[in-house]
Amino acid sequence: MIVGHGHKEGRLADTDVRRLLEKGLAKVPLDGRKVLALIPDSTRTAPVGLMFRTLCDLLRERAERLDFLIALGTHPPMTEAKILAMLGMDADERAERYGDAEIFNHAWDNPDALATIGILLADEMDRLTEGRYARDVPVQLNRRLFDYDHLLIVGPTFPHEVVGFSGGHKYLFPGVAGPEIIHFFHWLGALVTNWKINGVKDTVTRRVIDRAVEEVDLPITSIDMVVTRRGLKGLYIGDPKKTFAAAADLSAQVHIRYADRPFKRVLGIAPEMYDDLWTAGKVMYKLEPIVEDGGELVIYAPHITEVSYTHGHVLDRIGYHCLDYFREQMDKFDGVPGGIMAHATHVKGLGTYCDGVERPRIRVTLATGIPRERCDRIGLGYLDPNDVRLAEWLGREKAGILVVDHAGETLYRLASERQEQERT
Repeated sequence: MIVGHGHKEGRLADTDVRRLLEKGLAKVPLDGRKVLALIPDSTRTAPVGLMFRTLCDLLRERAERLDFLIALGTHPPMTEAKILAMLGMDADERAERYGDAEIFNHAWDNPDALATIGILLADEMDRLTEGRYARDVPVQLNRRLFDYDHLLIVGPTFPHEVVGFSGGHKYLFPGVAGPEIIHFFHWLGALVTNWKINGVKDTVTRRVIDRAVEEVDLPITSIDMVVTRRGLKGLYIGDPKKTFAAAADLSAQVHIRYADRPFKRVLGIAPEMYDDLWTAGKVMYKLEPIVEDGGELVIYAPHITEVSYTHGHVLDRIGYHCLDYFREQMDKFDGVPGGIMAHATHVKGLGTYCDGVERPRIRVTLATGIPRERCDRIGLGYLDPNDVRLAEWLGREKAGILVVDHAGETLYRLASERQEQERT
């Protein structure tokens, strides 16, 4: 049983959030326990400050201690200033009211910060991935988790290019996991393709994550949110699989839009929370399905000057290519982490590679602060952001041109695909 409420049109008030959390956590055995809450970083739209304050207020008298771990995956660690901005408080309030709750960054690339708790064997991975990817995978998590008695997963659910929908156990894997399992299921997602996996509830990657969680010998309670820029649409507390299922169902109603026709040019405006192409790639992931064959997607983000603060040096070397480009030349890319190749294929999109010639389905153009020569080097188009006149793009849907503001969290698909899914 889970406690929760959600609706497509309205939003939850702060008082609703407190009431639901109080009810949902009332019977969870947290009294006298050390509790660790996993929270997202600032690349996700979520009321993290509200959840932080409310959980501290509700649990500080019950739990022996309550701390927070930012589920960064492979994102860079957050500075104290960025953490305060995400929480919506200044240093004085943080110290005076919530100084007893520590906030940690995950360290995916520090072996000393990780604990190996099991191994997923190749035979089982072959079965779970439906024959796509069979290899032994060590299950590693931030060792800090095992200093606590109970885990809380506190995060939003959106359509997602690797697991179908984010949320639930994804805050463990990849959120606070080690590199090998992160790269394993990201490459697995690439093998399925963003086109087929984004916005799908039951995926092979989600099954791998759920299987990995079986190695975690700790009680876990999930606080799953469905969020838009207008506020909190849904909140579900309880068993992670059940809360994820409820949140994904609501997210499918809130975060997926259907277009009657494809567009020859789409301009996706990336929000400021994406500070490199690694995160702003979500603009492509969410808009690829509505760009017509031979069309163009422009990622408009003048504030972005870096490909990836973590993986940029590797992407400069391998470039952005469609899946077949990598699959047909795996010996050439031996040693390149699968998660980095996966990102490269997702941003490039569908395409073919035959007789040494790569043919992407669409053109992907960066209108960012990344210079032309670097765009050329990595295989993406370049457009000077100063030359983008939004007035020339807006209101031209009938001409096959679409502008999407705050792109990256709402998935766009063709209505014909929805009709086909309903028939089958």
